[in-house]
Amino acid sequence: MFHTTVSALAQMGALLALVSPPAPAAPAAPAAPAAAAQRYVALGDSYSSGTGTNAYDRSPTCQRSRYAYPALVAERRSNLKLVFAACAGATTDDVLLDQASRLNAQTRLVTITIGGNDVGFADVLSACAGGGAGACGSAIDRGIGEIRAVLPGKLDAVYAEIRRRAPDAKVIVLGYPRLFSGAGCQQISRAHVSRLNRAANLLRDTVRRRVEAAGRRFSFRNATGVFDEHGICASRAWINGLVNPITDSYHPNRAGHSRGYAPLVLRAIE
Repeated sequence: MFHTTVSALAQMGALLALVSPPAPAAPAAPAAPAAAAQRYVALGDSYSSGTGTNAYDRSPTCQRSRYAYPALVAERRSNLKLVFAACAGATTDDVLLDQASRLNAQTRLVTITIGGNDVGFADVLSACAGGGAGACGSAIDRGIGEIRAVLPGKLDAVYAEIRRRAPDAKVIVLGYPRLFSGAGCQQISRAHVSRLNRAANLLRDTVRRRVEAAGRRFSFRNATGVFDEHGICASRAWINGLVNPITDSYHPNRAGHSRGYAPLVLRAIE
């Protein structure tokens, strides 16, 4: 009798288990909030806007391009929200009077190329490409004089304004490459190619020194080594020579942005 009762109770328990509602599940833990996108402001001149890529998005004057390094960096880092302020032809005054207004206390990343237009590098190249040896040499001399006498103070003013408006941002200042690979190129003599590249070195070193003086959140990224085998007249050029449209001349092409500048920034923010 005892064994029969135990067996019956076991059967009843199994039946009750089948018909009884399951215990309510514990509530799911709330999903972690998605990380807020970090504000990335790209400042600067044509080397940052994308002039030279020959594809410009709703900005015919500023020549901003989806192939420019700021757009490529934002595309490859989904946590960045790009504010694209760089504009072709910009000088340090343009950054101070216009572009810097896009910075704010929430900005976490800033990139910039600036200074080339302040020292008249476009005029230098124009003189050397079509103005004859005398005009080229004089233009180079004027550019070197501007780099030494005027540019350092202008760069200091830009970096101080960036620091004031975006005090918590990491600021990456990118240098300009040496334009030419090869001794003589684009109807510019060997001697003037050499002088132009030395002037580019002086510009690089001047920018680097002012970045180093700007503070710990500022860092300089040297472009000369990256572009050295890919300048104008190289077999795999990342910089345009004299091309049509003329405004694309002497600027990084799409490879220059995707293989040159963008990796410099991406390595700096890893």
